[in-house]
Amino acid sequence: MAGIYIHIPFCKTRCIYCDFYSTTLSEFKGRYIQTLCRELEIRRDYLQGAPIETIYLGGGTPSQLTQEDFLQIFETIERVYGMKQVREITLEANPDDLTPEYTRMLATLPFNRISMGIQTFNEKTLQLLKRRHTAPQAIAAVEHCRKAGFQNISIDLIYGLPGETAESWKYDLKQAIALNVEHISAYHLIYEEGTPMYNMLQQHRISEVDEESSVGFFSELIDQLTTAGYEHYEISNFSRPGYHSQHNTAYWKNIPYLGCGPSAHSFNRQEREWNIASLNDYINGIENGKRIYETEDLNTVTRYNEFIITSLRTCWGIPLAKLKEEFGTGLWQYCLDSAALSLKNGKLIEKDNALRLTREGIFISDSIMSDLLKIEE
Repeated sequence: MAGIYIHIPFCKTRCIYCDFYSTTLSEFKGRYIQTLCRELEIRRDYLQGAPIETIYLGGGTPSQLTQEDFLQIFETIERVYGMKQVREITLEANPDDLTPEYTRMLATLPFNRISMGIQTFNEKTLQLLKRRHTAPQAIAAVEHCRKAGFQNISIDLIYGLPGETAESWKYDLKQAIALNVEHISAYHLIYEEGTPMYNMLQQHRISEVDEESSVGFFSELIDQLTTAGYEHYEISNFSRPGYHSQHNTAYWKNIPYLGCGPSAHSFNRQEREWNIASLNDYINGIENGKRIYETEDLNTVTRYNEFIITSLRTCWGIPLAKLKEEFGTGLWQYCLDSAALSLKNGKLIEKDNALRLTREGIFISDSIMSDLLKIEE
């Protein structure tokens, strides 16, 4: 099995915290769709014939595309890769794009999962972040998706925002739970260098939340969502039973994927490659038969380290039998030896022949992962 990720870089406006590659040059959209479909064609052999099971359109803002744009993309995927075994097709969307008319149009396409970036229900914070939607629009967007027939909806939240308090975070969680969506992702704000928000922090126009507050927000997140019936299946992700993100889970389980579009990454277990993060250079390169990308060969230690990091983030943990099979007895024993202290102090448990983080371990997961990683000699 394998997945396809398609990067749609167009945004109406840029959010001040985002460091994903995007552009407001919407006049290139028609030419871009043609180029994207060409990349899908010329890279047909990358996945070596593995059946496609998940497709994810991320961005940027994929909900800036029209029905004709989507039809062109899906026709290409169907013709080049086939879609008979595809189980999940996700569209990332901005709430204000999800009007009744637009969601009805989406329902005529192969999409069966909608992921929308709500981030917060606090109006002042939405304005600070330069989000285009309001809290009422976000709530309405979920209703529009339901009326259009979508039964798998995910929303994104951000915590640790400037000025956030325990009360405001509890309010966000209460509002999110009330929407009764199938999936909720929640990420702590990161001040990415080069973003307007990072510059505001450096200029002391805003302040970071303290570490104690961050831990409190994360603890409240886990408590509120698990009490509401969501499974905490990955550090930042919660779902109703049976509704975990199949595409993202494939990333965490080392399943190959093809990434198309500027800045998109691909992985085939032996190497990783990524396209240039420039719309002009991406289009010109493919149009001239010289796709511009970089490649990283993954040696055994690198692959082991990635396996540890991605596996341990999930509720399924590090599968020890698979670890031994893929990386040999030496690295398997190294992992067990390195995990001994965390097992002893209750930060890790071994269950069903897998190493898993406990509730206490989740809060120091970065430290535990670091302990298990192998330093290249």
